[in-house]
Amino acid sequence: MRLAGKIAIITGGGSGIGKAIAAAFVREGAKAVICGRDHRKLEPAAAEIGPDCLPLIGDIANDSVVKEIISATVQRFGGIHILVNNAGVLLPGTAESLTDEQWEQTFNLNVRAAWQLSRAVLPHMRAAGSGSIINIGSVLSFLGARNRVAYAASKGALLAMTRAMALDHAAEHIRVNCICPGIVETELVASFNLDEAARRQRIAMHPMGRFGEPKDIAGLAVFLAGDESAWITGAAYPVDGGYSAF
Repeated sequence: MRLAGKIAIITGGGSGIGKAIAAAFVREGAKAVICGRDHRKLEPAAAEIGPDCLPLIGDIANDSVVKEIISATVQRFGGIHILVNNAGVLLPGTAESLTDEQWEQTFNLNVRAAWQLSRAVLPHMRAAGSGSIINIGSVLSFLGARNRVAYAASKGALLAMTRAMALDHAAEHIRVNCICPGIVETELVASFNLDEAARRQRIAMHPMGRFGEPKDIAGLAVFLAGDESAWITGAAYPVDGGYSAF
């Protein structure tokens, strides 16, 4: 029960990494709020995780939705100790092929929504005496990749925001860290419809010989959310099967 008494908000919590983190948090004694746009994913995920998991439907890129999430969390559970900014979008493209709308959509969800939620939870973490904000970046927070210009730029911005916020709030015992996964077996990755040759090529980029699984990320999130990491802030953790070691 490493997170007993803690209250967490996890965005993009209906599937994949977000769902795995929420489930791990609840197993460790936390209350969890999972947020997302698709009730067909969120509600079954919350039912599977159990009564200590509350699903909240809405688009976190919308300012009014952010306020509703904060209000509902505090009303239901009494405070906020942990925020996991996991929701994101990956729109493939180069600097020339991406549209203005695609660029704005990427930054609105991957960066602006994370900033808005982080800003909104700070007073509640301050009132609690401490807090942990965990941003889900990517190996592309610090590496390049073809056809990923908006995604890489947004995840790089998320890492920079992590480090700046860590400095701003360290004296308040509010920690801000970033987990940077490689390719993880999620619905997002499945949507790429990789053929067998492309899949083998991408697996070969990970020296450990496989894609990650959501539980590979959830374990580190539990550590960063709890007291064992009390002296860690502003850090970026690659969880990528060796991808970034090349």
